[in-house]
Amino acid sequence: MSDYDTVSADVEHEEEIPADHPRYQDLLTRHRIETGIEKGITHLQGMHAEGRGSAFDYLLGEETIPSADTAERAAAAHLLLADQPVLSINGNVAALVPGEMVDLASAVGADLEVNLFNRTPERVEAIAEHLREHGADEVKGLTADARIPKLDHQRAKVDADGIYAADVVLVPLEDGDRAEALQEMDKTEIVIDLNPLSRSPQVAAVPIVDNIIRAVPNMTEHARDLADADEAELRSIVDEFDREQVLEDAEARIRNGL
Repeated sequence: MSDYDTVSADVEHEEEIPADHPRYQDLLTRHRIETGIEKGITHLQGMHAEGRGSAFDYLLGEETIPSADTAERAAAAHLLLADQPVLSINGNVAALVPGEMVDLASAVGADLEVNLFNRTPERVEAIAEHLREHGADEVKGLTADARIPKLDHQRAKVDADGIYAADVVLVPLEDGDRAEALQEMDKTEIVIDLNPLSRSPQVAAVPIVDNIIRAVPNMTEHARDLADADEAELRSIVDEFDREQVLEDAEARIRNGL
């Protein structure tokens, strides 16, 4: 029996997972979701969602494919050009990449806003506090003094000076109906989703078909590389981006390994 065979997904600390384990990222995401549930950050349904994503990531080869990296660079350019960018945070996002989202927000000058389907005041505050523990100075989403039109569930509740007023919104691990509703509000949407056929990436201006634990740090790195770029260069990156090709490339990799 190899050392890898003795590694349990039910570890107390993620540092116990060997970084060279062939399923390291899968074990890491499972552990973080489990910990998020224990902390009251992630809803139990988030574990099911993570399981679906894990299957698609396996088919992608558990790596950032070139078209996803192109999308991450375009996303960084959009966020740097935005007048009021906002990064939306749900339970899975908070559990998986809290510090990484704080870093991205800092790199592009964006606000962080908690937005939940299974929303309770206690859970919203728990996520906000979790983000503060990872370096966030301010977290929106607690006021929820505006609503996204045409949505009847809790994800319609947003801050008037946050997602409601934003021109560019990063909506990782998003519900398709809210993605469609935000599109109808003429917002530029950046979506992170491992399934290129789901509604969210299908309606996004920038669909990123990648694991969020890779995608967010990659976006931050691109944003820092582009920090000194002028508006013309950023506009060129945005204009040259081919969202349809990104979706086609991801689907081809999943179906054929190509």
